[in-house]
Amino acid sequence: MTIYVVDIEYVTHTCPAYTVPHIFDTRRTVIDVIPGGPCRTPVTIRCGDTTATVPCYRHEPAARQCGACRIIVTQHTITTRHLDEVSA
Repeated sequence: MTIYVVDIEYVTHTCPAYTVPHIFDTRRTVIDVIPGGPCRTPVTIRCGDTTATVPCYRHEPAARQCGACRIIVTQHTITTRHLDEVSA
């Protein structure tokens, strides 16, 4: 399985329309990718007399993908910042 390690940053603010702090921007940064290796169950696709073999992640839903093609996203750090509004 391929593992993606990500950092998440939430930016919150308050505004006159909704005075409770709320998220208005979310940033995700990929920190590391650990590859799962080659597909163990490639799928053969036929269209007329043309045949192609593709990895299962390109054709099958996630539940039917092989272990090498499955994707896992792991959160490394989650940061929340608040922007203070500047009054004019």
